[in-house]
This record gives sequence, structure tokens and C-alpha cells, in this order.
Amino acid sequence: MQAQRKDRSSPILNIARLIVAGAAAGVLAAAVALPAVGGAGVSAKAAMDGIDLRPEELNEPPLPERTVLQDAKGKQIAQFYYENRQSVPLDKVAPIMQTALISIEDFRFYQHGPIDVEGTARALVKNLTQGGVTQGGSSITQQYVKQVLLNAAETPEQQAAAIETTVARKLNELRYAMAIEEKYSKNQILEKYLNIAYFGAGAHGIQAAAKRFFGKPASELNLVEAATLAGAVQNPNRTDPNVNKASRDLLLARRNVVLDRMAQLGKITPQQAAEAKAKKLGYKDTKVPGGCEVSKYPYFCLYVQNEVLNNEDFGKTPSERLKLLQRGGLTIKTTIDPKMQKAADKAIKKYVSRKDKPVASQAMVVPGTGEIKAMAASRVFGGSKKKNEISYNVVADAKHGGGGGFQQGSTAKAYTLATALEEGLKYGDGFPSPAGFTASGYGAFKDCKGNRVGAPDHTVHNSSEGGAGFKTLQTGTWGSVNTFFLRLEERVTLCKVAKLAKRIGLKRADGGKLQEVETFTLGVNEVDPVTVSSTYAVFASRGQYCKPLAITEIKDRNGKIKQFKPKCSKVMEEEVADAVSGILEGVFTKGTMTEVGGIGRDAAGKTGTTDGYTAAWFAGYTPNLASAVSLGDPRGAYKHPLIGVTIGGTYYSYVYGASISGRIWKTSMIDALKGIEPVRFEPVNHERFGGCGENCAPKPKKEKEDDRGGPPDDFFDQFDQFRDNDDRGGRDLGRGGELPITPAN
Repeated sequence: MQAQRKDRSSPILNIARLIVAGAAAGVLAAAVALPAVGGAGVSAKAAMDGIDLRPEELNEPPLPERTVLQDAKGKQIAQFYYENRQSVPLDKVAPIMQTALISIEDFRFYQHGPIDVEGTARALVKNLTQGGVTQGGSSITQQYVKQVLLNAAETPEQQAAAIETTVARKLNELRYAMAIEEKYSKNQILEKYLNIAYFGAGAHGIQAAAKRFFGKPASELNLVEAATLAGAVQNPNRTDPNVNKASRDLLLARRNVVLDRMAQLGKITPQQAAEAKAKKLGYKDTKVPGGCEVSKYPYFCLYVQNEVLNNEDFGKTPSERLKLLQRGGLTIKTTIDPKMQKAADKAIKKYVSRKDKPVASQAMVVPGTGEIKAMAASRVFGGSKKKNEISYNVVADAKHGGGGGFQQGSTAKAYTLATALEEGLKYGDGFPSPAGFTASGYGAFKDCKGNRVGAPDHTVHNSSEGGAGFKTLQTGTWGSVNTFFLRLEERVTLCKVAKLAKRIGLKRADGGKLQEVETFTLGVNEVDPVTVSSTYAVFASRGQYCKPLAITEIKDRNGKIKQFKPKCSKVMEEEVADAVSGILEGVFTKGTMTEVGGIGRDAAGKTGTTDGYTAAWFAGYTPNLASAVSLGDPRGAYKHPLIGVTIGGTYYSYVYGASISGRIWKTSMIDALKGIEPVRFEPVNHERFGGCGENCAPKPKKEKEDDRGGPPDDFFDQFDQFRDNDDRGGRDLGRGGELPITPAN
């Protein structure tokens, strides 16, 4: 084999003799110079003596390959690419395509060595006599070398050097070609060339070209199509069918040249050539979408894209990670579930129009794993303001392509409830909760640094200044009573509430630090649905926090697989989480979701309407699935509150957490969980959490006792207000270092 390779390379040595012979015959001028080899006045023979034509190893960096995103079932949902390329083995390229390319580009490809001696000698003699490179004569091997050098070039200067018309570049090309022919078989070289060549219309490699031009894989190309693509590689920019009619005419003419050449070489008959030449170009212009804007699941796609771009596991620098995503040829398997995604999309569409300025967004997360199963929004992802598109990931945080989020509202009260249960309070413990709450002093609330953040100059009110009375952990939560939760936060301390919220995964959408202020429990921090879903999933999973997970597996271009497992940790006692669920279940039957109702299986949740109706939330869960829905106006929640608005064709004087977000949650969860066996919540340990401790409700008067021995009727005397109770209150003090705006319900 080694001898055969040497024989294949040996004709190169004859080039010197041919050029010298040409000079003796007067083809070369007596003083022709080779600027890249010798100085002025050096004869051709002297120049040839200085030429080193030994093989030189060519660095062949991996070709840019597209990266594919798949859903949980392995179906493609998006792709990223720097160059539209999908490399295929030679046996996946139609034989007629191979024949057509060889016929027009290098018909003696299987007979000659690294170069075609006849063609190259003829070209070199002409180039030398004309003082430059004006004629090609390149073999397919040489063309492959040139493409490798061009692809490896990072700067415009390097790219220009890779294709410059100089003798020096041509000689380097020959040295590399010699090494390539020693390293690979002819079939391997042909395969590499077919995968690296540019065919025009943004198609790199034969597979991408076949799909782009004719909507089929390279293995199915026919004679006409093969001749077209074989003709395109000579000057793909001039014959690019997407440019204009003139370019398409040039491509058609070039195709016919290929057909004539194939007939001349006896690869096809003259009749076959004539019949093929009579056919139209047949260019189908099959679009090859790339990026998240054309994905069926754009918001989830953006999440995955940013997960890769922000993770140092995929590269030390942002540029390295982007290069890997666009050129690495990865296959990324994700967590998204088409059925659950469809359920979220459908529910949102039912209540909110894509033409509405306020945008509804929803995330679904699996408790115990953190897998993101759906990310949906009412507005189409894109950059067209005219079409009311939205250009960022409204479902996620800024780190994953999102914006600043919306204030969480009273869905944050669940964190204070959980803290109270951790601190030993029982279901029946409570406080007198007046219509308004004013801190006793600045020191009544302290952040975790010890700063006094109470606001004695500001009074927080309940809904319509109502809802007053003694409230327990149960009734205060079911009614979402602002003054009760401020008393509860004061009792267990703001710092402990903030620490628990952080422990179970709460983060601001903008990446900043959580605002540890008096109204923390009322949800003053701007958050996103993925984050809120993940915090509520802790209650569903009986105390496990799992980092949101979007990628389960990555396979590189060589087939090497890396799997990504859930990252979970125990952050809460199981019994505490169960106790939280035990109270939040009542929101559907005794609280602010009574009018909307439950989903026919164990479920728990909390509404959230912010002060001034700037945003509306619902967050809830079953043991199988957690989800959060937000609604707000991206143009500015303060300037465009949800007051007197028409959303989804329905007019709302005021939008509450249950009005739209709660209904979206209910509808989507019912559909998402179809076919999944219901799981019950674990029973609450009533020995630990039942009854009351030091903060019991006042004993009712005997005349009001229920003859059934149950609680007095006036124990729930505020429930008639639950349906329209958003517990709003306070004024906008979120700027200038004053108390932030007070959300509610």
C-alpha cells in the first residue's frame, strides 16, 4: 500500500521537467520570476530547484455542523447553525451524484495522484507565462484542501489568503494534497469534499444542498438534480438560484455543461443528456429554518439556548459556547413534553389573544426532578411590533433570555406560611387582623443584614379595607389577608421568610438581590413563571428543591453522550411541606379560587394580584406537576395596569389572580395531566400542626355555637368577600428608597 501511495505521488516530480521543457521551447520568458519562490531575475530552473514538494500535514478542524434540539420523545424542535450542513457518509450520496461531480470537476480522479499532472502542468505553464494564477487545473483533492483552509480561516484576511491567486498558495496546496492522498483513500477524499463544498443558497455540503435545492436527501438525487449540484460548486455565488433570474439561468447553463460532459465521457447516453437538458431547473427553494424564532416552542428553545451559552461546561468563554452551539453538531435532548406544551398553549389561547397587549405566560415543572415540561406565552415570539410580537423570553428570567418579570403578588405568601409552620405554629394559630396594618416602628422588620426596614409611616390595607377579624394560618391564607400576613411575617421575622424563599429557589427575574423589605410577604419582587413553579414544586415534592432542568442528554458529532441528571436537595421537612399543601388545598374550596374550582384531583395553589392591578398570578401544583401563570403588560406594568381592559375579547374592570391566570392554570393542568394516574397528597400530621398553640382564636360565644358541634358560623365571616378579595392596599412607594409597592392576593 505504501508503494502504491508513492507511485500515486511520483508524477509530481515530472512537473519540474515539464515546466523546464516549456521554458526551453520558448513558452517561458527567459527571466520569468516566481515571486513566492525566488527574487527577480531567477530562472525557472533555479526556481524549481528551490521548490520543496514534500507532503505537509494539513490541519483539518471539524466542519461546522448544525446543532439539533429534540423534545423529550426525540422529535426535532429547533436547530442552530453557523453553516447549514449535515455531513453524510459516501454511501448516502446517490451514485449519479458522485459520477456527475467527478465528470465535471476531475474526471481522472481515480487514476491520478494528488494532482492531475496533465491538467496542472498545463495550468502552471500558462500561469507562469502570464505572471500569476489564471488557470485552475485543481484536482478534487486540491479543492478539498482549499476548502479546509477557507473553513479554518477566522478573519477576512485569513480567508483572502486561503483563496489568493498566487503560485505560493498553489504550491502549498500541492504539498497538503500529497499528504491528504497518503492519509486517505480516494473514496474518503470524495466524501470529505462532498461534505465541505459550498453549493450556494446557504447550503454547505451535499446533504444540505440536496434538501435546500430539491427537498430530498442526497441519496435520492436523480440525474438532472445531480448535474445541477455538480455544476453549482464551480462558482456557487454566481449561480446561486436565490439571487435572481440571471443566476438561475447561469446555473441552468452550467447544469447542461455537466450533462454534455457526462455524455462525452460515456457516463450517460447522448439521449439521456438531451432529455435531461430539456427539463426545467426544478429548484424548490426549501427553507432551512434556524434559531428559536422559527421553533414551534420558541420560549423553551430560548431557555435551552441560553442554558448552553451561560454554562461553562460548554466552553470557557461566551464565544466558545456560541461556536459550539452553532458549529458543534450536537444533538440536544430536552425535557419539553409536547402534550403538556399543547395544553398550556391551548389554555392561554382560550383566555388571552395574541393581539392583546398584556401577555400571559406559563411554565410547567415536574416536582422532584425540576424538568421543565412546558413554556408558553400568549404573544408570538419575534421582533415585529406591528404584529404585536415579543422579542424576549417572558416565561423565564434574564439569564435565560427573559426580561425583568412581574411582581409576584400574594403567591409569595406561601413562603411566609411555610416559615410559620417550620417555626412551630399550628393551623389554628392566628392574629387579630385589622383592615389596615402599620408597623410599630422601623425596627419591627429587619432584613438579614440587620437593617431596619419597617415602614411606620405607611399603612397596608386589605381589599376594600375589609377582611378584618381574627385570622388563622388557614383562614388568613384562604382569604389572602394582607394584614394577617404582615403580622405573621413580623412574628416569624422577615429574615427567616426571605431565607426560606431563597432556600426553595426564589430569585429575582433580573438577577438582582431579593428586596428584603416589610412587604416581602406580599410579593414585591419581580419574578418569572419558571422560578415560581420551581418554588411551589418544593411543596409538591415534600421538601425537595430541584434546579430547573431543560437538557437531559447531549450527543456530540462523534456519538459521545453526556447525560444531565436532576440537581436536587432537601430544603424542607416533609411534614412541613405536607402541612403547606394541606392549607393551600383549601384555596380551591374555601378561598380565592372558589368560583373557579379545582381540577378533579388533589391540587393546591395560591392566587396573586398585585397592588394597583399591575399583574395577576396563579401558582399551584399536584404531586405530579407544578405550574405558575403570570399576566401583565410588558410595556410597563405601572403605566398599563390591568384595569378597564379587554383581554381575550372579555372586558374586565379589574383583573384578579383568579380572573384569568387561575382559569388558565385550571384548564391547562386538566389537559396536561390527562392519562396520568392521580396521586394523593400525604396526610397532614395533625398531632403536630392541628389545633393551636399560643395564638388561639378567641373562644366563641355559646349562643353562636353550631348545634353540630362545629366551628361557629362567624369563624368564617369574611368568606363572602373571597370571590372579589384581592387584598390590595398601599401606594406606590417603590422608588427613592421608600417602601416598595404593595401587591396582594
